[in-house]
Amino acid sequence: MQHLREWLSDWFRRILPNAQAVSFAILLVVGFIVVVSLAKMLMPVFAAGIIAYLLDGLVEIGERRKLPRLVSVIVVYLLFLALLLVVFIGLLPLLYQQTLQLIEQAPSWVNRGQVLIMELPERYPDYITQEQVNDLIGAIRAELISYGQSMLTYSYASLVSLITVVVYFILVPLLVFFFLKDRDRILGWFTQYLPRDRNLSNRVWKEVDMQIGNYVRGKFVEIVILFAASFVTFSLMGLNYALLLAVLMGISVIIPYVGATLVTFPVMIVAFFQWGVSDDFWYLMLAYAIIQALDGVMLVPLLFSEVVNLHPVAIIVAILFFGGWWGFWGVFFAIPLATLVKAVLSAWPRLGEGEMPAAGGP
Repeated sequence: MQHLREWLSDWFRRILPNAQAVSFAILLVVGFIVVVSLAKMLMPVFAAGIIAYLLDGLVEIGERRKLPRLVSVIVVYLLFLALLLVVFIGLLPLLYQQTLQLIEQAPSWVNRGQVLIMELPERYPDYITQEQVNDLIGAIRAELISYGQSMLTYSYASLVSLITVVVYFILVPLLVFFFLKDRDRILGWFTQYLPRDRNLSNRVWKEVDMQIGNYVRGKFVEIVILFAASFVTFSLMGLNYALLLAVLMGISVIIPYVGATLVTFPVMIVAFFQWGVSDDFWYLMLAYAIIQALDGVMLVPLLFSEVVNLHPVAIIVAILFFGGWWGFWGVFFAIPLATLVKAVLSAWPRLGEGEMPAAGGP
């Protein structure tokens, strides 16, 4: 106990007298409170800010090629709008159609699956009894009823969701344009309220900016490549719901180590009920395994070499923690948030090693 008190006393003596540490801690706490308390109200602003942050890298590429910033912003913004139109007009209707077809097909799959399950006691009497099969079927039926009730609730609330999507579709692109166009003015207004001596904040931000920017941009490229490769492969092999499954394949890379395992089940189920345990089924699973292997062995090292140097255990803990807190967006930003925590922790213990030089810039 005495050693603990001495350690705490020494830690407070090193940290608290440092004005930069105190101001940085206050900035983190205030930022966290603002995000948590105003997330639902200001979600379009946060979303637009994140998109603008990602697009700003493309704007800077144009500036390095001697384009005026306004011209570079307009070019990047028009490309962004074109991508939105392709997604909302070309991709989403097809996804919606295939999802409806999948829902309509699900009852027949359930019946076929029930027949296969009922045959298990006859094929493997030493391992599975009829009572176990009945319990399994009852549990599956209860889950299906629960999912059906959830779908009804979702359909009831779909009108509100549709209105929200329309509002986001108008506000977010507008905010993105102004964030890109007036980046320096907005940052200047924000930094005037921050302490002048913020060397620690600048150091942490430079590391986080490099890591997060490279990670999110690389993750976007990985999603697009995996989606395209999966869609072409599934379509050429004649797999049903190729577009829907390819989208799931692309989205699965958001959750490292877990997403690839989860997306295997829908691909396997669709292929099984379409072809059974046939040569086509095994060819499809082989192609799927090759795509996943190429993603893990070639694409990920190429896109993320020397980016986000986090241990796999830290990544999984971050996904569980932030995903449980903020749902889908917590999972999506789990690794960037973990990178922020790592940058803060790596900078913090060095504060007692001496006074850091003052920094006047933002």
